[in-house]
Amino acid sequence: MLLLAAAFVVGFVLLLYMVSPLISPKPLKLPGAHVVVTGGSSGIGKCIAIECYKQGAFITLIARDENKLLQTKKEIEKYSVNDKQVVLCISVDVSKDYEQVENVLKQAQEKLGPVDLLVNCAGTSVTGKFEAIEVNSFERLMAVNYLGSVYPSRAVISTMKERRMGRIVFVSSQAGQLGLFGYTAYSPTKFALRGLAEALQMEVKPYNIYITVAYPPDTDTPGFAEESKTKPLETKLISETSSVCQAEQVARVIVKDAIQGNFNSSVGSDGYMLSILTSGMSPVTSITEGLQQVVCMGIFRIIGLFYLGSFDSIVRRCMMQREKSESTDKTE
Repeated sequence: MLLLAAAFVVGFVLLLYMVSPLISPKPLKLPGAHVVVTGGSSGIGKCIAIECYKQGAFITLIARDENKLLQTKKEIEKYSVNDKQVVLCISVDVSKDYEQVENVLKQAQEKLGPVDLLVNCAGTSVTGKFEAIEVNSFERLMAVNYLGSVYPSRAVISTMKERRMGRIVFVSSQAGQLGLFGYTAYSPTKFALRGLAEALQMEVKPYNIYITVAYPPDTDTPGFAEESKTKPLETKLISETSSVCQAEQVARVIVKDAIQGNFNSSVGSDGYMLSILTSGMSPVTSITEGLQQVVCMGIFRIIGLFYLGSFDSIVRRCMMQREKSESTDKTE
């Protein structure tokens, strides 16, 4: 009886693996495709642009700093695979004025054709205790990290629907899956991208448009280095429980998942576990993915509880050390 049950389970799993490709999106072909990357002048955005360019894509880079854009353009052009490829640079703040964003994307499409892949990578971060963060920082982060992804997506979605094809990537963060000490201004803006992506995917899936939400871990970028200067001790210690990834590695994973039309994009074992734990009612790209979530959810929840316990312990230790230090200062 046990052998029969085991054979049934194995057969069922094999059937899922065979059927899965039939319901998965058709991969996007990057050679000759028009890829737009916001926040493309540095960090993960720049590496995504390079990765796409290496695969034969035409690139539009969007960022605020024109000098950085021109430097990045020269760097990307070193990786050309044919003499027809073009890197177009546009200096604009994607979080300020929707009409301006719409106009520059129209210009980009007039030069390089309709957008096949939009990567929303523009973002910024502020860390600190909730009561210590300036109120206008909450507004600024929501504008840059959330509206800075809404505006470009809104500007290209109609054309994608007309063509019945396209990919849109929202670069969130592991702090958009799990709220952590010090990220009360940052995490909500990244959580918001998940809600946008889920709702938008349901709207555009019939048009053969697929949304990807990327959840990169701490990544060695200029933005991460700047953020680390002001991190509270608790945030630093929690961050040190996992390793820092290289931007090139993260970019390769994101591009691969976007090409395949995967809704979730994660890096490493911690990222995989978080994606399973936070899958909830998010879309799946294949039956196999859904099966993995069902099978792994329980054990990953147990592991996650140990992580949460260790994070709480870090916060308590830091509080006790701080109170002890303050008490010593008062007695001197």
